[in-house]
Amino acid sequence: MTVRVVPDGPATRVEAAELLRAGSIVAVPTDTVYGIAAAMDLPDAIERLFAAKGRPPEKAVAVLLADAEQAWTLGVPTPAAEALAARFWPGGLTLVLPVQPGVVLPRVLAAGAPTIGVRVPDHEAPRTLARILGPLPTTSANRSGDADARDAAEIAAQLGDAVALVLDGGPIRGGPPSTVVNCTLEWPSILREGAIPAADIAAALADAGISHAIDEWNVDEA
Repeated sequence: MTVRVVPDGPATRVEAAELLRAGSIVAVPTDTVYGIAAAMDLPDAIERLFAAKGRPPEKAVAVLLADAEQAWTLGVPTPAAEALAARFWPGGLTLVLPVQPGVVLPRVLAAGAPTIGVRVPDHEAPRTLARILGPLPTTSANRSGDADARDAAEIAAQLGDAVALVLDGGPIRGGPPSTVVNCTLEWPSILREGAIPAADIAAALADAGISHAIDEWNVDEA
């Protein structure tokens, strides 16, 4: 079966949302790389997301969101998380948060951990899908270990008919993936430095009066 590739836009985002709601996997442009997404409330679809990418089940995936308020429905808004979200969202920042009490996540999504990675991307396509469907489990649109797919044609070549639809937003902007900050402990720390330098994360936390575990080497080398 040939993967359908359609231009990204308001009408095709609605079509993508309908396919996601029906359990399909959809590729969507973001502000960093293309991602493949599944509906949050369909564990079978999330499992197919992992299978399409060849991602080990012990590696959790983050969720893309419409806005910060949606993030706080899943994860606890610690002071560090609120300060960083206010400074860097929408944008290339993923926050790892404790799961809100009473929230039960699909086990396949969080790899059984009591945490969740959340991000508000600086791109209207995934934010629109998250407004329609709720938080959107998403991982980069490539096979694990392969280079990021740069455009719709490379997504189709790498992932084939595991993806029902590609929203074609043109070539990716390039650059590093999101910076990942762990906000589950008293002192936040960087798990992966990416689009936002460590020095900027440290400065935002300092401005908010929040102690952190971003060591001088990370800040100096950012």
